Amino acid sequence: MILTDSTNHKLPPCVATIGCFDGVHRGHRYLIRQVSETAKREGLCSALITFPVHPRQVMHADYQPQLLSCLKQKEELLSFTSADYCLMLPFTEALSQLTAYEFMRLLHEEYHVQTLIIGYDHRFGHNRSEGFENYCKYGKELGMEVVQAKALTEDGQSISSTLIRELLKKGDVKKANQYLGYSYYISGTVIDGYKVGRKLGFPTANLKPSCAEKLIPETGVYAVYAYIGNDTYPGMLNIGYRPTLNNGKDMSIEVHLIDFNDDIYYKEMKIEFVSRIRPEMKFEDINALTAQLNKDKAAIARLLASR
Repeated sequence: MILTDSTNHKLPPCVATIGCFDGVHRGHRYLIRQVSETAKREGLCSALITFPVHPRQVMHADYQPQLLSCLKQKEELLSFTSADYCLMLPFTEALSQLTAYEFMRLLHEEYHVQTLIIGYDHRFGHNRSEGFENYCKYGKELGMEVVQAKALTEDGQSISSTLIRELLKKGDVKKANQYLGYSYYISGTVIDGYKVGRKLGFPTANLKPSCAEKLIPETGVYAVYAYIGNDTYPGMLNIGYRPTLNNGKDMSIEVHLIDFNDDIYYKEMKIEFVSRIRPEMKFEDINALTAQLNKDKAAIARLLASR
């Protein structure tokens, strides 16, 4: 159940954890399972406390987050976890000024947190200057148990939102998907483009993302699935500046749907990343570009058909 600050009276005595949960990846879900299992042992409800806006946006007005999941997607992903409640706590300037002790007292007295499970690398409170030992000390004073969660490690490193962002920025969507536990995607509206692809035999749908703060992976050509309504299509996606066509500094996100040629202008589309095929390249001429696009399309068709 998703709760807002105005409905906090519905949050019963609980075991809780706190965090941004950007992407709600496998590391987050591992933490949430620990919260749920602890709550079950203690005969309490389980709760997640998160924020509808990234805290850094409140503390630094010019901060531009590169989110793995916008609010709507985050709420949807959290609703499928084992937690009983998810509280969306507004992160205000006043909240950012609380010390760790004051914040823990707020959680205990106002939100009925009996046991607080701290993520392995999580810090909170003004300037984030205190750590787990301090939290344990404050918990004893407040009558609230404090437990440090175990991290989920794979390939010798802890799965985190930061790690997944780094992978997406390099175009390694395959590894990012492995750590997310689902395929990374962007959604938006199909808009008018330059229609150059149609002249080359590769009509494309140009996507305007619905969430400007969501991270766009590295430029290049990707194998993707596109979702329009209830229909799914294999696709060849290009993210970049189309250097062969002298497109300038305007980045485009355009997908060629394989064996599809209907009018989908102004429809909503979701693009799910499978694998990066190659980086964006500048070709000698249009003929060379077209030849490469044919190779890319064949490679992507084989890849998606084998899944």
